[in-house]
Amino acid sequence: MRTVRFVNGDRMPLLGLGTWKVSPGEVWAAVREAIRLGYRHIDCASVYANEPEVGAAIGAAIAAGEVRREELWITSKLWCNAHGQANVEPALRRTLADLQLEWLDLYLVHWPVPIKPGVAFPASAADLLPPESVPLADTWAGMEAVLELGLTRHIGVSNLSSYKLQDLLTSAHQRPEVNQVERHPLLQQPQLLADCAAAGVHITAYSPLGSGDRPAALKGSDEPVLLENPVIAAIAAEHGCSPAQVLIAWQLQGGVSTIPKSVSPARLRENLAAADLQLTPADLERIAGLNQHRRLVDGSFWLLEGGPWTLQRLWDEG
Repeated sequence: MRTVRFVNGDRMPLLGLGTWKVSPGEVWAAVREAIRLGYRHIDCASVYANEPEVGAAIGAAIAAGEVRREELWITSKLWCNAHGQANVEPALRRTLADLQLEWLDLYLVHWPVPIKPGVAFPASAADLLPPESVPLADTWAGMEAVLELGLTRHIGVSNLSSYKLQDLLTSAHQRPEVNQVERHPLLQQPQLLADCAAAGVHITAYSPLGSGDRPAALKGSDEPVLLENPVIAAIAAEHGCSPAQVLIAWQLQGGVSTIPKSVSPARLRENLAAADLQLTPADLERIAGLNQHRRLVDGSFWLLEGGPWTLQRLWDEG
């Protein structure tokens, strides 16, 4: 498995297992099977509401002698109701307790959107905090503190635009090492990739297969189905593989880590095998032509009447 190497020598596998939208009752079996098949990178978040079961599966795999903790790369994320320097450590300790771990490999700020403590998800603008009242730099200071405590080996961000990343870098003592963002052939983000590379920030791609199973409220009326895209399907047919394998291989060949989600043992195996697929320069050129800058998780759920957020303010585009 290809890896990305960080400054301290740690290596993160480029291909991991995503756990967004995997319900308790399913996620234990998915994580256990993934580890058995050879996955060593598991991506989690407190807001997914399944970390206790993920932790139980990791613990069972370690107890069975299938893997050592040091061989795993476990990522989790700080939810928006725990922004602010003083709130980061308690939130991370809760995640560690849920995952039954002593440390994380990577901890990310999930969104640059602060919401009121105790609110799981905002129902109205009253649940949102003005961004100026809880600057991202203040939350980042809390992230740096848990890094110093050894509660996580690396820290990073998620859903951060180039503009917000550059602004954060002006005050950060420790730069984010990862920016986890939506990326797939319809949203290739070449400028963000270039800006992150210049800053020494690795990109992890979420929703690499188009997230077709995300909630209906997050889908548009003209929803594209990435796995049915004719260009992707044609490339898959030429290689004798699945469209999902083409989409995963495209990320890995570009040096981007990615975290496709699956609960099916057959799909887990298929996704892992995508690491061995080599796309041709012609394949890559055809995929490059698919870019529409089309967000499938566009963050519009943060746009509440009377609230501080617009899509322009969230993504700093247009």
